[in-house]
Amino acid sequence: MKAMILAAGKGTRVRPLTHAMPKPMIPVLGKPVMEYLVEHLVRHGFDQIMVNISHLADSIEGYFGDGRRWSAEIGYSFEGHLEGGETIAAPVGSAGGIKRIQDFGGFFDDTFLVVCGDALIDLDLSAAVRRHWQSGAAASIVVREVPRQRVSSYGVVVCDDSGRIQSFQEKPTTEEALSQLVNTGIYIFEPRIVDLIPPTVEFDIGSELFPLILEKGLPFHAIEAPFNWIDIGHLSDYWEANQQLMRGKLRGAGMPGTEVRPGIWTGLNVDVDWDEVRAEGPIYVGSASRIEPGCEIFGPTWIGHGCHLERGARISRSILFEYSRIGPRGRVAESLVFGRNCVDQDGNPLPDLDGTLDWVGDARDALSQANRVD
Repeated sequence: MKAMILAAGKGTRVRPLTHAMPKPMIPVLGKPVMEYLVEHLVRHGFDQIMVNISHLADSIEGYFGDGRRWSAEIGYSFEGHLEGGETIAAPVGSAGGIKRIQDFGGFFDDTFLVVCGDALIDLDLSAAVRRHWQSGAAASIVVREVPRQRVSSYGVVVCDDSGRIQSFQEKPTTEEALSQLVNTGIYIFEPRIVDLIPPTVEFDIGSELFPLILEKGLPFHAIEAPFNWIDIGHLSDYWEANQQLMRGKLRGAGMPGTEVRPGIWTGLNVDVDWDEVRAEGPIYVGSASRIEPGCEIFGPTWIGHGCHLERGARISRSILFEYSRIGPRGRVAESLVFGRNCVDQDGNPLPDLDGTLDWVGDARDALSQANRVD
């Protein structure tokens, strides 16, 4: 079966992470978000997958290649152009990306699935497609009920008792919301839906294609099903996604490495004496990382490969990207560390009370200095 992953966005709401990587490549438990999606699609028989790419496109294409590693075929639709030898991103919108693929080679010739490349899901996709077929819909949206106080963060779906969609509300206030069902960014379309999308213009699924489907009177249904859905819309969502996965909240997403003590996993060749470190899991420590005696680590905490925690460092419910060095004065709580950046879960820099964040840096700098021969 055929599917499309939407992966062309710039991910502005999860900056500064997306300055260096596209949103679908942001690691969760050491693996790109999009890899979880590819694995889940293949489990449900979606083995022909097109991906639209634009921002930092080479990193996605370089990592996933032709898809054979996941027993799938993966193809790409680049949205942009070359200018002076430099790749310029020029996304054409979520629906525009579908139309671009169809106009190029007619890929969408049967029922197909569309998913956003920045969410973690464990939905029974096979059951969702069966319900789409049973309803006779030309288009279906998978929806989830959220608490009323959260509806203003989502596109709200209003439907009748049979599940036929009547209207949409884009991020309404709590008082204005006519429903607590929200759009999860998982869509099932018949090929005739693509004919509604105008060619060669930027066109969005939610704000433009869906109203057009309603205007044409095509059968349009909501599919409500219980499943875990972790949407990485903001940096705080990314932090929360790691916290939830480390607690085992997503089916099929387990901790990598070897469990060396209850709730503590490590990669290969880790330098740490757990009898000299205070540690409360869940914790993952990546390969070739060094944790000196006297450190304290409280989970859920992810420590990437090649990191160095110096004696006295204290880490709590945080994410350290690869080669992070935390000095003895380091106190990292509910934060993310990457390079010389240390931000809280909302992207705000950690307060630098003494004017120098010399306790956070690149572990490779210290290693090169230690190995330098005068």
